[in-house]
Amino acid sequence: MLSVPDYEFWFVTGSQHLYGEEQLKSVAKDAQDIADKLNASGKLPYKVVFKDVMTTADGITKFMKEVNYNDKVAGVITWMHTFSPAKNWIRGTELLQKPLLHLATQYLNNIPYDTIDFDYMNLNQSAHGDREYAYINARLKKNNKIVYGYWGDEDVQEQIARWEDVAVAYNESFKVKVARFGDTMRNVAVTEGDKVQAQIQMGWTVDYYGIGDLVKEINAVSDADVDKEYADLESRYEMVQGDNDAETYKHSVRVQLAQYLGIKRFLEKGGYTAFTTNFEDLYGMEQLPGLAAQLLIRDGYGFGAEGDWKTAALGRVMKIMSHNKQTAFMEDYTLDLRKGHEAILGSHMLEVDPSIASDKPRVEVHPLDIGGKADPARLVFTGSEGDAIDVTVSDFRDNFKMIGYAVDAHKPEAETPKLPVAKQLWTPKVGLKQGALAWMQAGGGHHTMLSFSLTEEQMEDFATMMNMNKAFIK
Repeated sequence: MLSVPDYEFWFVTGSQHLYGEEQLKSVAKDAQDIADKLNASGKLPYKVVFKDVMTTADGITKFMKEVNYNDKVAGVITWMHTFSPAKNWIRGTELLQKPLLHLATQYLNNIPYDTIDFDYMNLNQSAHGDREYAYINARLKKNNKIVYGYWGDEDVQEQIARWEDVAVAYNESFKVKVARFGDTMRNVAVTEGDKVQAQIQMGWTVDYYGIGDLVKEINAVSDADVDKEYADLESRYEMVQGDNDAETYKHSVRVQLAQYLGIKRFLEKGGYTAFTTNFEDLYGMEQLPGLAAQLLIRDGYGFGAEGDWKTAALGRVMKIMSHNKQTAFMEDYTLDLRKGHEAILGSHMLEVDPSIASDKPRVEVHPLDIGGKADPARLVFTGSEGDAIDVTVSDFRDNFKMIGYAVDAHKPEAETPKLPVAKQLWTPKVGLKQGALAWMQAGGGHHTMLSFSLTEEQMEDFATMMNMNKAFIK
């Protein structure tokens, strides 16, 4: 599994010297207690570190500069415990280059009617302190997130946790490097895009390599290394020889394992975290990578077929965001248009992530009527049931656009003995007709990322952080 650094989030509280030093110590004590209990909740994927009570413009500006230059820090969480004049936050917030979460909360979740006095009022002013602070963030157009509610409630903690995952993905997005083995599929429009603008806006570096560079790495893989991977494959999946003789079956699988190791070593040497292949560009390769691609996607790499680097980069980002759980490269394949059965059958020729499998994947070898190469091995399985999202990114030249919708995912109604691929059915929650029409009208492509682990809110938050246009169909 590709690793992600152990990030942390710095937590600061807004106040001012008007209330006195003793009151500020009380504010700091409350903030530290919130940070400690958020960490103890077990809900947050990354640690919250309380840093200080912010009271001056100079202090806030210095703090934000430190955030920017500390690689361990993924973002800032702010809380206006008392009334913090928002002008103090202008310069520092303008300089901030990492995600910002405004936690609009209160230390206590109730109004203590029997004891409330002016001292209490002075120290519990989130009700209007949050509005003062939120106003300046809106003026600065920081694309910050606001989470509102009592910090001790599970739903609030879960919302913070989801945002943390998005914020980490934002930071890691600027490290995403996509290796394109070959160019995009000829005459296809949606896989094209402005790679320079993608690097400026999202941090995605996209590099081209000729197939010969990759073939050289694959050919250098030793039989002993393939033997080791074959044994690992046998321990994880069901090996199904099918109509193949034993020698042909084993050879096909070994070809894919050599490709898996060769591609992986190529990516590791260049620091790449995503890749693309293209069935029109396979010179020197015995098979189109199928099982090889699936194993790399399983390991956390982003992938795009037919040279689709945008989906490859998006896939890596979503793998980070989901902790590599139930998030898969997908393609809209064919439709069920019968009343009461409306659904999209999603799959791809070979390269669907086994993390969404509901059964034990089977290693099978079958002909592939495209690419003109030998029969490739692949993992065959049935997808899962449940709530999921399906998203894509399109390039409209004036901006990138993230398009997506929530879906009801389900299994095929029957087996497909003549279609030996990984497959997943889903239906847009707004309905197939309405969802498909809106998707096409928005300019969404056919390559997507399907996730059972992520939410529409998280993907909208990511698009907002990246200043992408959004079209989420609801």
